[in-house]
Amino acid sequence: MVFNIWKKIKKKQFASLYLVYGTEAFLINETKQLLVHHVLEKEEIEFNFSSYDLEETPIETALEDAETFPFIGDKRLIILQNPFFLTSAKGKVDHHLAKLEAYLKEPAPYSIVVFLAPYEKLDERRKLTKELKRKAETIEAKKLNERELKEWIHERASLHSILIDEDAVDLLLLLVGTNLFLLTSEIDKLALYAKHIDIHTVEKLVSRSLEENIFHLVDKIVHRKIDEALRIFYDLLKQNQEPIKILSIISGQFRLIYQVKELARQGYGEKQIAGYLKVHPYRVKLAAGQARFFSNEELIRKIDLLSQADYEMKTGAMNKVLIIEMFLFKLNDTPIKQS
Repeated sequence: MVFNIWKKIKKKQFASLYLVYGTEAFLINETKQLLVHHVLEKEEIEFNFSSYDLEETPIETALEDAETFPFIGDKRLIILQNPFFLTSAKGKVDHHLAKLEAYLKEPAPYSIVVFLAPYEKLDERRKLTKELKRKAETIEAKKLNERELKEWIHERASLHSILIDEDAVDLLLLLVGTNLFLLTSEIDKLALYAKHIDIHTVEKLVSRSLEENIFHLVDKIVHRKIDEALRIFYDLLKQNQEPIKILSIISGQFRLIYQVKELARQGYGEKQIAGYLKVHPYRVKLAAGQARFFSNEELIRKIDLLSQADYEMKTGAMNKVLIIEMFLFKLNDTPIKQS
């Protein structure tokens, strides 16, 4: 995984060539920043750091720089962005790729050359792509799956010498989502607070996403605490959240509650449901708890009400804020039934 390469960089165990490709901007940016920080001293950056956009600059110009001896320090760091010639795309710059092929055979021992390729796929049929992947330390900057995300969170926490409980990881992912920039910010903040992060620490300190705020709104709806639901709704409006987006997420939560209830009735376990619906297991667990307060018929009625509210909002039949208020007031028509 990417952390293995990052750990080597932090130990100053550098490769001559790096290839970072994929669409996960955080992993690309973090690799670049780690190399700049650990390869060069501050006073060396001005003299020994160069960055080239290969959609504008020929590769031979960048390689001439890589073959120039460093000034003051021991290493040069050359960042090569957008190497489109590793894909099937065509660019406006003609590159002397034979020069690059020759460099790959014998990289300058005093230079670290980094290819940053923000593309979902490289053209694996190209001889140059194959050779670069064979010679370089390669990082696939892809979107992480659930297992990789959890591993990444634990690894990120370990960089701060802190431990984080598994249920705290689940809640962190639920509250923040899968954006690595946001997760990094929250983990760094948690690390300032404690050396052992449990679920209560996450509940207390982590900023809530729009979806999480709306989950709490739905929870108030579930328990027919309409005054408190309205208070959360008005707070969201003060944060400049659009009523149509709020309604959309409320609708999505009620659909999830219905799906979880129905699949549980058919004998599926929570992990199976999470896999089938492709949602986070913690969301399934919470939705299962909320589902106990509704019969299937009640949930269908609520989903119908939300569908009607969505239609009225999109056709301009009524003021958008009033539409959601009316939906919330209609919920008082049915008493709580716990099953």
